[in-house]
Amino acid sequence: MSGIVLSASVRQNLLSLQSTADLLATTQNRLSTGKSVNSALDNPTNFFTAQSLDNRASDINNLLDSIANGVQVLQAANTGLTSLQKLIDSAKSIANQALQTTVGYSTKSNVSTTISGATAADLRGTTSFASATASSNVLYNGTAGGTTAASGTTTLGASIGSFASTGATAGDGTTALTGAITLIATNGTTATGLAGNAQPADGDTLTVNGKTITFRSGAAPASTAVPSGSGVSGNLVTDGNGNTTVYLASATVNDLLSAIDLASGVKTVSISSGAATIAVSASQPGAAVSTAAAGAVTLKSSTGADLSVTGKADLLKALGLTTAVGGGNATVNVNRTTSAASLGATIADGSTLNVDGHVITFKNAPIPGSTGAPSVPSGFGASGNILTDGNGNSTVYLQAGTVNDVLKAIDLATGVQTATINANGTATLATATGQSNSSINTSGQLKLSTGVNADLSITGTGNALNVFGLAGNTGSATAFTAARTSGIGGIAGKTLTFTSFNGGTAVNVTFGDGTNGTVKTLDQLNTKLQANNLTATIDANGLLTVSTTNDYASSTIGSSAAGGAIGGTLTTALTFSTASTPVQDTVAQTSRANLVNQYNNILNQIDTTSQDSSFNGVNLLNGDQLKLVFDETGKSSLNITGVTYNSKGLGLAALTVGVDFIDNAAANRVLTNLNAASSTLRSEASSLGSNLSVVQIRQDFNKNLINVLQTGSSNLTLADTNVEAANSQALSTRQSIAVSALSLANQSQQSVLQLLR
Repeated sequence: MSGIVLSASVRQNLLSLQSTADLLATTQNRLSTGKSVNSALDNPTNFFTAQSLDNRASDINNLLDSIANGVQVLQAANTGLTSLQKLIDSAKSIANQALQTTVGYSTKSNVSTTISGATAADLRGTTSFASATASSNVLYNGTAGGTTAASGTTTLGASIGSFASTGATAGDGTTALTGAITLIATNGTTATGLAGNAQPADGDTLTVNGKTITFRSGAAPASTAVPSGSGVSGNLVTDGNGNTTVYLASATVNDLLSAIDLASGVKTVSISSGAATIAVSASQPGAAVSTAAAGAVTLKSSTGADLSVTGKADLLKALGLTTAVGGGNATVNVNRTTSAASLGATIADGSTLNVDGHVITFKNAPIPGSTGAPSVPSGFGASGNILTDGNGNSTVYLQAGTVNDVLKAIDLATGVQTATINANGTATLATATGQSNSSINTSGQLKLSTGVNADLSITGTGNALNVFGLAGNTGSATAFTAARTSGIGGIAGKTLTFTSFNGGTAVNVTFGDGTNGTVKTLDQLNTKLQANNLTATIDANGLLTVSTTNDYASSTIGSSAAGGAIGGTLTTALTFSTASTPVQDTVAQTSRANLVNQYNNILNQIDTTSQDSSFNGVNLLNGDQLKLVFDETGKSSLNITGVTYNSKGLGLAALTVGVDFIDNAAANRVLTNLNAASSTLRSEASSLGSNLSVVQIRQDFNKNLINVLQTGSSNLTLADTNVEAANSQALSTRQSIAVSALSLANQSQQSVLQLLR
């Protein structure tokens, strides 16, 4: 078969069309793949370089998963550390509760000795005391002008007060009132009795100096029918203490006045087998008593107290004592007056002085045992105008009592004088050896002996302190005090030592005046003892007690385990007791045992929390290790070594009931361990935080590096879509033109062939 012969133009057109088709196929391939380099044939250098970059990016990307897991492992460990720290804080709270709980021992270990005369201010004590003298303010008598000094014989009682009425009448209004007039009218006539509105009724009362006079209808009972301790005399029944019942059947004005005098102390009474014998107080000068005669009613006070009478106004008006009328009460006052024989100030009945714990009472009455007065009570003795129980307590009777009597009573209270109670009711006083009785000087000052038994301390009630010049310069002080003269104690210069007690500083104490390192006061001693975990107290009897502090309440002083053996030259002068063992407080120890159980529960939670702080099987708090690789070569990596942070790993051990938390020292030991564990956790948290930061930085770095590698790879192989799209359009146009040209060429050849036919 003969070949087809192509013309040069056709051949040229065919070759052009073939080239255009090849170029168009290449451009379309680039557009479809987006790459200008799809194989090594396109660009060997770029192809293999891009492939290398993509491979590295892929390798690094594969490492990101392990890095992300590492981040989570670190975060899991950090979460565990946070929880462990909270548990440690809870354990600290329990230990602090133990510190704040009542000390677990009702009695701590202690040693003691008695230092005679020792006080908190001077531990040296005393070997002897001497009586000192204290001065009062100046006392004046009642001489006009108020400048005359009192003396020992100046009386406490003042001059009798007197009040006289005039023109008092019987109920008829004309008959002059006398003592014989009855309180209740008889036979319907008023000339023999008081007016009807003045007559007392059954149950009416008068109050005289705090005593009560009660009116009763009918006749007085027989002596056998009166209450025990009371006595009957005529129309009166009295209790011996100034309280009287007036029986109105035949009672007279004289009976009423006698009852008033009994209440005021003007009269006295002795009672025997229900019978009362009423007499005028021997201490009343001139036998001054209340009277009623010729229409005049006269009231008298005692020397020992002012008189105050309160009762129905109509009754007092009928006696001419008041102008008030009616059934209500009125009051009549009769005041004493002072004189050269008495103090310038009157002392109130019932006032007291408390001298060194003993009581001196001032009473408005004659001394028991005196003429007309009651007998001396059993167990008491009278001396002058004082009645004493022999133990330092006395009563001073105001009606005839003197300044000297008060001084004797004070000396009996301080022990400067002693009293021997005699069978006849008297008291024999004697001055203690080496003592001087209290006195009053010519200036009127009381010179009070303190005695040697105690420092002088005087307080009072009523006006006693002020009257005797013991209330200070302003007269407002509530106490009078004076110290004894004392010698230096026998332990001066002696030493007391304690070896180290529970790790404290050994003590070497020298007693002295408090200078040059010596110890005088309790505070100074405690300053020395504090560093050795010991403390001291002293009581009012000089008992010095050295005991353990609350921190070591469970320890015994001088034991082989705790130390604190006592020694020094003081032990040759004083005998210390054997160290006592501490006595547990059951309630407090039960509370502390409960805290031990709570603490141990916290430790169990620490163990479980550390075991549960894992991620994907790796637990950095349970001893596991974490290795992270950051690059494709394995040259860049990070090794994180785990820790074992259970309770043992943190240095914490379970507590034992009866051993731990039993005192403050035990609780403080636990707190020390907890603080160390807390510090360990904080240190590990810081390390984990640092490692986590490194890992997260490398994680971000790898992500960015992968992007860089992939971008570089793309830059080597990716096609420019804009260029390729333009090329595709141009080549399509070129191909269309080539096809048209070829068609024209073919047409010309066909025309030539037609001519040849």
